[in-house]
Amino acid sequence: MESRHRRAQRLVAVAYLGIPVVLLVVVAAIAATGPAAAWIGCVVPVAMLVLGFVLRRRHRYTPRWWLGVAGLFGGLAGLTVTLFPLAVGVWWPAILALPGLIVGIVGGLALARAADRALLVPFDPELAGTPYELVFRLRGIPLAAVLVGADSVTVQSHPVPRSEQQFRTYPLSAITATHQFSLSGAERLRFPIAITHAVASEGPAVILQVNGEDWVLPTNQAGSLIDVLAERRGA
Repeated sequence: MESRHRRAQRLVAVAYLGIPVVLLVVVAAIAATGPAAAWIGCVVPVAMLVLGFVLRRRHRYTPRWWLGVAGLFGGLAGLTVTLFPLAVGVWWPAILALPGLIVGIVGGLALARAADRALLVPFDPELAGTPYELVFRLRGIPLAAVLVGADSVTVQSHPVPRSEQQFRTYPLSAITATHQFSLSGAERLRFPIAITHAVASEGPAVILQVNGEDWVLPTNQAGSLIDVLAERRGA
């Protein structure tokens, strides 16, 4: 488990800190060939580096944020590398701005997914004893997920909920029961939050009873979800 943690955190550090550092070196090298005013371009990578330090501390144990930050930093790096040469009178790299943006985003996302896989694939029950917030995707419901933190569980219909109708968070102590069963695919799923395009599909699911509400959560990791909830409730 420790080796997984170290490998994942190294990749997160590359995404949050490595990308800004490399960008800073590139921008400084370009600025050195132009007028003194061109050094103002270093503000972008320096700001990214500071933000990366702050966010890395906050997101250390929340893998759901890694993808967004890595994609953002990669995209900004791709744009800056192709557009900043304009400040020193070199215009042709600007033609590659769109490809640079796409390559940067894809590269950042690849780093984040590699970190996610290094930590979570294959799923290890020992993860329940770590401070990581664990994400369980819901089958047949695009973007929806169950987030199990150290002392709470959240069911949300969108990665970044825009209203209180799109998520519910409960303390783990409020859970009264969990059961695993199989869906036939003919059921009509109902949820206490706003979820669109929910399609019942055959496969494992979890019934989560909490605060007088019953959730039917279709997930291919039903057994792991129940084990994690049981472990963290008892911790």
